[in-house]
Order: sequence, then C-alpha cells, then structure tokens
Amino acid sequence: MSGVLLEQIKACSQLDSDLHHLSEIQNGGGLVKSTENQGKLRSGAKTTDVPADSMTEDDPNGNTGVSMGTSEFRPRWGPSHRGAKELANLYSSNKRRQELFAIAVAGSLFLVDLIILLSIVHRASPWTVLTAGVAGITTADFLSGLVHWFADTWGSVDIPVLGKNFIRPFREHHIDPTSITRHDFVETNGDNLTLSIPLLVYLTYSLLTSDSSQIAEASFRIYYIFLLTLFIALTNQIHKWSHTYFGLPTWVKMLQSCHLILPRRHHRTHHVSPHETYYCITTGWLNKPLEMIGFWRGLEFIISFITGCVPRSDDFKWAQKTS
Repeated sequence: MSGVLLEQIKACSQLDSDLHHLSEIQNGGGLVKSTENQGKLRSGAKTTDVPADSMTEDDPNGNTGVSMGTSEFRPRWGPSHRGAKELANLYSSNKRRQELFAIAVAGSLFLVDLIILLSIVHRASPWTVLTAGVAGITTADFLSGLVHWFADTWGSVDIPVLGKNFIRPFREHHIDPTSITRHDFVETNGDNLTLSIPLLVYLTYSLLTSDSSQIAEASFRIYYIFLLTLFIALTNQIHKWSHTYFGLPTWVKMLQSCHLILPRRHHRTHHVSPHETYYCITTGWLNKPLEMIGFWRGLEFIISFITGCVPRSDDFKWAQKTS
C-alpha cells in the first residue's frame, strides 16, 4: 500500500511541469487562452473573461481561428483530438449492456412508483408536493456536483472496472465537450439511471408495503425521494442540453432561460481549464454558493494533504495527448 502511495505522489509531482507544457499547447475549446488567466485559475482566482476563455456558442469545440503554425488547418480539440479518440474507443459493448439493463430496471421501477403516487396524489397537499420538489431538485443539484467534482478531480481511466466505465466519459468530455451531443439516449442516461436504482428500490418497497393512509402521512418524504430520484435520472440529459446549441425544443430553452434547469451560458464557466469550478449540473443553483465558501477547494486540500496527490492530474494527462 505504501509503495502505491509513493508512486502516486511521484506521479503527481510532475503536474506542475505538465501544466506549464499544457498552457503552451492549449487554445480555445474551453481552455484558457492566456498565461495570465491560466495563472489566475491555478492560484484560485477566477478569470473574468469566461465567454472568451470557454466554448463559444457558434463553435463549441473552439476550432475556429486556432493558429497551428502551418498552412494546413487541423482541429485542436473535439473529436479529432487524439486523447478524445482513444477515450471514445473505450466505450465497450459490455458497458452498453449495463446501461440498457439499468434503463430497463429503473424505467420499470419509475412506472410502478408513478402509478401508485398518482392514485393517491389527491391525499397530498400541493404545497407538500411543491416543497418536496424544490428540496429534491436542490439535493440532486448538490449530488450532481459531488459526483462531477470527484470524477473530474480524482481517479484514473486505468482503475479496474470503474475507470473505463465511469471515469472515462468525464475525461472525454473536457477535451471534446460536444461529444455528449453525439451520444444517444442510452449512452447519455445509462449511468444516471444506474445511480437512481437503489433509491427506486427503496421507494418501491415502501410504497408496496404501506397502505394509502401511511403513504399520505409520509407524503413529504415519499414525494421528496421520488422527485430527487427523478432529477438524478434527468441530470445528464439536462447536461447534454446545456451543450446543445442547435435544435433544442422551445420548452427546454424556456426552462434554461428561467434557470429551472442548467443554462448553457452558466455551464460554460465550468469549461475553462483547468475545469475546477461550477460542478453542479442539474440546475446549477448551488454553484455560486459553493464557490463562495470554497467548498471544493476545501475538500481538495484535505485529500491532497492526506495522499499528497494533486487534483486533476489524470485529466491533464489526457488533455496532453494531442494529435
């Protein structure tokens, strides 16, 4: 165990030189364009020019106007990036089967729960359902940030089972931000529906083993769990919409404009290298408060103090795999 820890510390000690090299080769596509802004981000200060330093709305992968020093233009980020290609190719048939299974199980449980709740909805006050919904979506926003932060910041694609299946999409997303818009329903939502299954199993058991009066008495808890689970399941679809710049339904754009779900412009703040802020992606309501209290930096300090490892080292490794 100590040997593994020493190896991790040694690997992490190379990050500063990697960051210096990365700042020389990165430009556009959600990556900081100036040494000054890179320094601000690494020191904890935030660049004030987020729209210029993140994805542009007309070219989300940032491939316009990038000078490669040659007469032949080649995209620097997006699907042509060597690291993005390698990561995309790691999506396996076994992973696909796991996602299909999760969708089938979660979908069936959602249907059972919905039928039961609709049959007794008249016994719950509208205020109870509304407050449960607000509490549920806010909790989902926090949990989305916690999972997003952890997967962005720690771990490696090389970790058995979890690496290729769950960390890989986060690495791909930073060097090809619009890859998510090319994913179908299964690849987009399979993991979130997998995470929702334990709560759905608990809720279904509670509903099937309780009579209508018991459900009515616990209506806030029941609706809170149901709506929390629903918003967890929807989070990556909402995230996908925040990267979709063409063809969104009008009702989705209205929800984004009202900030009832994650707005596109709001999420662009996360896509500034080194991707160390605004992790909450259900609504984004908690992003600013958590940044104001230094929540993520505090967690990173504790983990780095214990392990000696620098945050986001694996993320930068994949970003450096330029073609």
